[in-house]
Amino acid sequence: MIDLKSTGQGLDGYGLLSAQLESLLADERDFIANAAQFSAFLFSQLDDLNWAGFYLNRNDELVLGPFQGQIACVRIPFGRGVCGTAAASRLTQRVEDVHAFPGHIACDSASNSELVVPLVKDGRLVGVLDLDSPKLARFTEHDQAGIEALAAIFLRLTDC
Repeated sequence: MIDLKSTGQGLDGYGLLSAQLESLLADERDFIANAAQFSAFLFSQLDDLNWAGFYLNRNDELVLGPFQGQIACVRIPFGRGVCGTAAASRLTQRVEDVHAFPGHIACDSASNSELVVPLVKDGRLVGVLDLDSPKLARFTEHDQAGIEALAAIFLRLTDC
């Protein structure tokens, strides 16, 4: 695992993760392959996660995509739960306590906080990147900015 505050080499942890992700995805453009690699990469590199993966936009409904972690909800309507809210609003949702989030969908009762980044390419919502943690308030503003930057790399290097 990488210390996300500082690596001691002039790059913060997310800067190093960005460089690693660029390298990991450099020779592949396939969405499913890259989404599977990206979710495994996040799950293995970030502390305190119990789920990392994708929900894909299928006719204005989110459908489960590649992920790492416990079994998950298969379909989520836009506007419902944290993922559906991110999809409908196209705004990142950083939730310190998912149990206090109106309409939260409890796919895994062990999840206590969540970060969901909408994936928008060429003005079209591709889906969302969802990270769950068993730890309350796991995700900081720094994490949000770092994950949003990683998601931008994924979108740039992937055919969607």
